[in-house]
Amino acid sequence: MKQRKPNPILENIEIYGAGAKGVAIGKTAEGKTVLVKGAVPGDVVDVQVRKSKSKYFEGDVLNLVKPSEFRVEPKCIHFGTCGGCKWQNLSYEKQLYIKNDEVFNNIKRIGGFDDFQSLPILGAEEQYWYRNKMEFSFSDAKWLTLEEINSGEEIADKNALGFHIPGMWSKILDLKECWLQESPSNQIRLAVKKFADENGLDYFDVKNQSGFLRTLMLRQNSMGEWMVLFQLYREEKENQQKLFNFLLENFVEIKTLVYAINPKQNDSIYDLDVQIYYGEGFLMEEMDGLRFKIGPKSFFQTNYQQALNLYRKTLEFAEITENDVVYDLYTGTGTIAQYVARKAKHVIGIESVPEAIAAAKEHAKLNGLDNCEFFCGDMKDIFTPEFLANHPKADVLITDPPRDGMHAKVVEQILNLAPQKIVYVSCNSATQARDMALLKENYTLVKILPVDMFPQTHHVENIALLIRK
Repeated sequence: MKQRKPNPILENIEIYGAGAKGVAIGKTAEGKTVLVKGAVPGDVVDVQVRKSKSKYFEGDVLNLVKPSEFRVEPKCIHFGTCGGCKWQNLSYEKQLYIKNDEVFNNIKRIGGFDDFQSLPILGAEEQYWYRNKMEFSFSDAKWLTLEEINSGEEIADKNALGFHIPGMWSKILDLKECWLQESPSNQIRLAVKKFADENGLDYFDVKNQSGFLRTLMLRQNSMGEWMVLFQLYREEKENQQKLFNFLLENFVEIKTLVYAINPKQNDSIYDLDVQIYYGEGFLMEEMDGLRFKIGPKSFFQTNYQQALNLYRKTLEFAEITENDVVYDLYTGTGTIAQYVARKAKHVIGIESVPEAIAAAKEHAKLNGLDNCEFFCGDMKDIFTPEFLANHPKADVLITDPPRDGMHAKVVEQILNLAPQKIVYVSCNSATQARDMALLKENYTLVKILPVDMFPQTHHVENIALLIRK
């Protein structure tokens, strides 16, 4: 039997940048690319290779030969194991530089645009504690650290409440702290874990699909009010009542507590019947005078302050007047649509999720906006020549599609609609650049503005303004 060669060690690899999904990039002396987990730009490292391909290596930092000037000490004790904040070891200034550079290069190289204004990235004031929604999972088979495995001791407590280990869906990291959501997020989660352990409540068994406690979601609004949502695999009325009452007695910040029984194979909540145990079952949010009702199934930007900045800049880019008809594609719950409606003559929002459209209509009524219309359907199927023929011509079009960008048919209909201005908001500047390249024969790219919604990660939003030629 042929023995496999041990994976090589690459010495003195200088990390010069960050690529897709924030992975660090270096090169060997021969010029072969090395993708390194755990390194930051400017580091010189020895790399233990995990995977060897014809064009690149993948590996982990074996030894930090020379630390980068941009390297900082991670704040969280779970850094490196938890897959959430992969850039905690990189200075925030460098994070912004890399994100800004990535967006600019995608627009230039993929989109083929040369002459446009690239505004400096809008960084976040809060680099930690910025998320208003967090979801945690229960498991009776927690992720064991190397220290625990090598100790030789039997691990008696295998219950965990925390995050899925990247690439290992059945294993959960038992979270001692998280720097993403402000207090009392950590305190609530730890109190739930302590109560469950002390009272012998069953944690979910992913492999055998059994147990009691399944997931925990914590949501807050900008006024400091909290929603707690439990997914339970089965009904245990006495146990859930004890747990819920315990939380309500100890955390006065909880405005509403809801739960759902979920015996399915997955944790998605959208097809579940959510029960209200305490409160109204929703939180109210306010953004520059607009009010929004946020329920357990609602989509709402998870970084409130940066979402506010994003909407303000979108409105600024659009320069809407009182005579303008505005189309808002992929409108979601109509947040951007209503944000611009106060300046416009008429707004038409389109979205594929029925619950989102129902929420958009409710919010428009709540905010006294009678110049908004919302339509539900798959964008490529509803946004057609027939639709355009039966509705007012758009002066301004705003589009905020998912990561995959817009379907080619949607781009084609935008060209048929021929609005004077297009404001393209995107969470993926690569697909944004691809889509805008299809518009460039008829439109000029005026300016772009990256917005950092997720500090400590590689994710970045971008706003682009195009004007019809």
